[in-house]
Amino acid sequence: MNAPRLHLASRSPRRRELLAQLGYRFEVVDVDVPECRLPGESPLSYVDRVAQAKARAGRDALAGAADALVLGADTEVVLDDEVFGKPRDAADALAMLRRLSGRTHTVISVVWLLAGERAESAQSVSRVRFAALEEAEIAAYVATGEPFGKAGGYAIQGRGAAFVAHLQGSYSGVVGLPLFETARLLRRFGLVPG
Repeated sequence: MNAPRLHLASRSPRRRELLAQLGYRFEVVDVDVPECRLPGESPLSYVDRVAQAKARAGRDALAGAADALVLGADTEVVLDDEVFGKPRDAADALAMLRRLSGRTHTVISVVWLLAGERAESAQSVSRVRFAALEEAEIAAYVATGEPFGKAGGYAIQGRGAAFVAHLQGSYSGVVGLPLFETARLLRRFGLVPG
């Protein structure tokens, strides 16, 4: 019997790097899932739904692979019950960072793993406190281009780390894939690194 093949349903290079860090062999499935919060949907329910939709889209793309395990994940920044997605442009990035300045926000990461009819998930909720940021500091950071493609308009694994006064929770979860939770989920499905 062949060992199940792991697939990561994600466009994120950061998720690819993080999953590789755990030592698992995997293939990437490029998926395109709408990320739009429904009216009345809680931030956690939204992130959970999108992560599951990514895993399902990956599984659908691999329709002929019966032995495939598909991992989907989503990460969002939340402040005052508002989900901060990826900034649309420089003005949006500036506005996000101004709102995060001097405040504590939540970062929610949810991971779904699908194998045939079996589906399980894990979540990570972290709290991140930003220092008070000067307007020039924010503008210089946005000018680097780093905020684009990042939930909340910053990268904790990049120059954005200089803004983080305190982190309570999962560093890798804030980056985009909570490694502790992901590794436990993969083990529950019988996967081992290597």
